[in-house]
Amino acid sequence: MTPRPASTLILVRDGAEGLEVFMLQRTHQAAFVPGGYVFPGGAVDKADSDPFFATGVLDDQEASRRLGLPAGGLAYWTAAIRECYEEAGILLARDEKAYPAEVTEPLPCNTLEDARGKVASGELAFASLCRSLGIRPAVEQLAYFSHWITPVGAPRRFDTRFFIGIAPAGQCGSHDNGETIASMWLRPEDALARHRAGEVEMMFATVRTLQTLARFNDASAAVEYARAQTSVPTHNPRVSTGSKGRRVLIQGDAAYAEVGKLDPEGKGHAASDITPGEVTVLSRYLRRVTAPNPGYMTGPGTNSYLVGEGDELALIDPGPADASHIAALLRHAGGRIRRVLTTHTHIDHSPAAALIKAQTGADVLGMPAPPHGNQDRSFMPDAVPEDGMRIRIGGCTLRVLHTPGHASNHLCYLLEEDRILMTGDHIMQGSTVVINPPDGNMREYLASLQRLKTLDIDYLAPGHGFLMENPHAVVDRIVTHRMAREDKVMKALVGLGKASIEELLPVAYDDVPPQRHAMAARSLLAHLEKLEAEGRVELADSCWRPSQDASAQQA
Repeated sequence: MTPRPASTLILVRDGAEGLEVFMLQRTHQAAFVPGGYVFPGGAVDKADSDPFFATGVLDDQEASRRLGLPAGGLAYWTAAIRECYEEAGILLARDEKAYPAEVTEPLPCNTLEDARGKVASGELAFASLCRSLGIRPAVEQLAYFSHWITPVGAPRRFDTRFFIGIAPAGQCGSHDNGETIASMWLRPEDALARHRAGEVEMMFATVRTLQTLARFNDASAAVEYARAQTSVPTHNPRVSTGSKGRRVLIQGDAAYAEVGKLDPEGKGHAASDITPGEVTVLSRYLRRVTAPNPGYMTGPGTNSYLVGEGDELALIDPGPADASHIAALLRHAGGRIRRVLTTHTHIDHSPAAALIKAQTGADVLGMPAPPHGNQDRSFMPDAVPEDGMRIRIGGCTLRVLHTPGHASNHLCYLLEEDRILMTGDHIMQGSTVVINPPDGNMREYLASLQRLKTLDIDYLAPGHGFLMENPHAVVDRIVTHRMAREDKVMKALVGLGKASIEELLPVAYDDVPPQRHAMAARSLLAHLEKLEAEGRVELADSCWRPSQDASAQQA
């Protein structure tokens, strides 16, 4: 279903206790959000593109640019003011000289309230009303606030632009006793409290909007926030099933990409929680089972992936030597595991390999444990896969990629038929990958990341977390983050002149909580070793200092 263009106007004012917002309750017979509390708004009509509106202060070209549209944007701004007038009885208008117009005098059709009803019913065109009064919609008083699209699967879908504007003095607003049955001005935090208490029903987008508004003390601050936005993201919510029932996700939520892939019709059955021991079918050839080892470093747990179909399966990253996890893997695999592959030998990824082999007779493939770090020294592969080699199993193909950085023996596996890359700890969801020298190497890590951008892949299947979409954009974000940190390290070192790790850490990582400084110190060392290899810093007597060339460049 193609979403219908719509506009919403967030009306705000300064009340006795701070910012207030105007809300309406829709009739319980409404087809969309029955009984729910909303901001004034509705569908964009063809009449909102009347040429009369195009002669105002804001032209269609500029209005469209602000909305990211090629043309037709002004109709959204006009619709926001028209719908607000119809539903709330508040009219944001200006006269022909662009001065605010207080529309309180009797009108040719008797009263402003009579005109409101006629415009809402279609008996009187909004453009005709404005012409008769010598006014125009005060679109310049609105600021573009947000953009929401109704989730796929909903019985009615709208592509809605949210605007914000300060209510004119002397216009308090009221519901129309037709489409809306109640109205009120209240503080955003009070509206949210009533929603949490179950007193009022609100859409997800309304709740998120109120949460944003609650940050501001007065109406002007909220409008200025909207005007200051350099870009307004498009929110495409997705409905999922969480541990507490129905859950709405937006971009940035961990399960967002996976829910979109597994439930493209928006029926809401895809899970937004990871439950250890349960199997999640990700594609025809790929299933995920997560170990019961959640934590700060492991997120919801370490993911094991079953690859293939028929009588032969590969198991990628068997995980820790946990009896319940091994039992879950064997149960879901049904005795068909023929090969066990590891991404690397950190102790949450490979120890179960020997136990799985003992029960299935599967061949174990991976790179031996390096001598440094928290490694699984018991790991004994039957074969060491080479970079670029292809493994055929269960009707599909896995391509091996050597991706050193997090660990010198790290491998990723590309499921070519589905264009899904199992990333192990090379890319993790919701956490920065630790680069821990001497086995971890920042320079190799960044090079391995850039290599992934040469691949034709649709999703990343990390060792911790859900499927991730837009892999090349993910890589770009990681590299940008790492280089920003490196730049901060370099500037801090130039400022100090010379420093030990202990002296440099609180300056270069001042945005990291002290309880995480021990791990941050390892990443700091990795950055410094990279800079040293590039000739930009030097180490002498346990202190790091910029090289002469680097100091000159910074100066």
